[in-house]
Amino acid sequence: MLGEQIGEERGQVLARRVLPSAGSPQVEVTIETRGRLCGVDITDMATYVATIQPDGSLLGQGQGLVRGATNEAATWTGGGAGRFTDDGGVSWRGAIYYQSQSPAFPRLNGIACVFEYSVDGSGKTEATLTEWK
Repeated sequence: MLGEQIGEERGQVLARRVLPSAGSPQVEVTIETRGRLCGVDITDMATYVATIQPDGSLLGQGQGLVRGATNEAATWTGGGAGRFTDDGGVSWRGAIYYQSQSPAFPRLNGIACVFEYSVDGSGKTEATLTEWK
């Protein structure tokens, strides 16, 4: 069951790189976003690898570092499924898992968060994060 929305972010793709692969094509993407997580203003730096599947869909895995304005910190790992959009972007759905020892983020430990993430053809990103109970 989905709980409350705990975060939202907007940002920009900083880099894309095609990775060497003997199988399906893979692209590494690095982003930086700003937003709010558990009521704290944050910057999220993240890298994910998208693997193009034979049917044209995408599977992705990534990790990131969230920092608050007064040095609160959390790390995350996650994965999701994506599809290309008509404007040249990608729409993703998936789950991420946080770890933090910061007093600002105790709620994040031991929970799953589902995300909706999109990047448009120009590299602008936006995401929402919802606790999965």
